[in-house]
Amino acid sequence: MNNFEYIQTSIEGRIGMIALNRPDVLNALNRTMVVEILSAMESFDQDESIRVIILSGNGRAFAAGADIEEMSADGPIDFELLNQFKNWDRIASIKKPIIAVVQGFALGGGFELALCCDLIFAADDATFGFPEVNLGVMPGAGGTQRLTKLVGKTKAMEWLFTGKRITANEALQFGIINSIFAKEILIEEALKAGGMIASQAPLSIRFIKEAVLKAVDTPLEEGMHFERKNFYLLFSSEDQKEGMRAFIEKRNPDFKGR
Repeated sequence: MNNFEYIQTSIEGRIGMIALNRPDVLNALNRTMVVEILSAMESFDQDESIRVIILSGNGRAFAAGADIEEMSADGPIDFELLNQFKNWDRIASIKKPIIAVVQGFALGGGFELALCCDLIFAADDATFGFPEVNLGVMPGAGGTQRLTKLVGKTKAMEWLFTGKRITANEALQFGIINSIFAKEILIEEALKAGGMIASQAPLSIRFIKEAVLKAVDTPLEEGMHFERKNFYLLFSSEDQKEGMRAFIEKRNPDFKGR
């Protein structure tokens, strides 16, 4: 992996690990950091030995938001010329499952980053929210859209209008996160789940992810058509033959991602 300024990367078996590493500012997301996160994700996505990506934050927070000092003097033309959210959009092209591991604050851009992931595991002290309204702005990296799709219009409006903090228990209740664990075992549990996913057929996982994301954004009939095409396509894979042969022979399959 490359040497990064604001993140740390490592590999645990078949899992690529990315840790946000600006703990002195609660992992506030500046533009360079976002580029580094996406570069690491894309590198892991292209590495056939990696099957799952885990994203976490060093220190007391996942990410307490965007770097306000960096953008406070910017205007609309600055954002347009920078194409401020182009790197955020690249997350949608990551084919492998991404697990967010959240402890402490996941606010503003940090919450948006977690919502871009496929699964979210949270510590019991995790706190989510969109405080942008308190600064006279609003989420811009998909927060209003992803939160509304998860929890519905009225609850999303409440949280976005007020900037109210969302506890881990509330996040679990409304389906924002998958599970809550004590901080001491959070990474261990994420690795356990990641390992379980990594043991499955990589093409199946990839096509399932594509189909579920399609379901979020399309009518049922179109989503069903997409699902069936992916189902048919998997029957051309070596892993499908191996998986069914292993089932018949009563042994564990050896999936190759082919």
